[in-house]
Amino acid sequence: MTTPRDLLFVAMDWESSRTLERGNLSLALAGAELIDLLEAQAVSLDGDRIVPGYRPAVADRLMDQAASSLDQQPPYESVDDWLWRRGRGLATAYLTAFEAEGQLTRQPRNRWIPFRSGGQMTLADTPARRGAASRWTAGEPVLAGLAATLKIRGEWTEEPANVDDAAVETVLGTVTDAVNELEFERQRRAIDDEAFSNIWRGPGG
Repeated sequence: MTTPRDLLFVAMDWESSRTLERGNLSLALAGAELIDLLEAQAVSLDGDRIVPGYRPAVADRLMDQAASSLDQQPPYESVDDWLWRRGRGLATAYLTAFEAEGQLTRQPRNRWIPFRSGGQMTLADTPARRGAASRWTAGEPVLAGLAATLKIRGEWTEEPANVDDAAVETVLGTVTDAVNELEFERQRRAIDDEAFSNIWRGPGG
């Protein structure tokens, strides 16, 4: 399995009792894709610029799309630009893939995934899900770091080890900044909407 898929499994298991914004998840999934491309040596970073390497054979359709969408010409794309471009609608794309593969099943209304519209869906008990759970329970640094950008924390007996790759650290830091920026924009719009609503109602409410 890939890191984006493992991250989605973790996020969906965590989501059963908490609220997770789909936009935040999409940014983190785009970061997870980039980290997998770095580890496959399909890309490298020159500062914050994504430099394409060799094109690996990728069985996962969404990861193949990610690899094929890389900017091939200098000055190349920044990590931040990649997150916002590639992340657009990415959570929905992965959820659709999960449903097509049988990773998601329809269940009664007593347990459902709030950020999944159009019916009550729950994770199936599959080897892929169990593999992601094992990686999460072990506190694997990359998965733990990505989950932390979504404010998801594990209950490990010890803190997960630090990521020892500078390029991966750059991606994780940029994902955190992007998620914080999105949260700030979301809060600003909520304040603006509330202010407009107060003006519209007038002194009498």
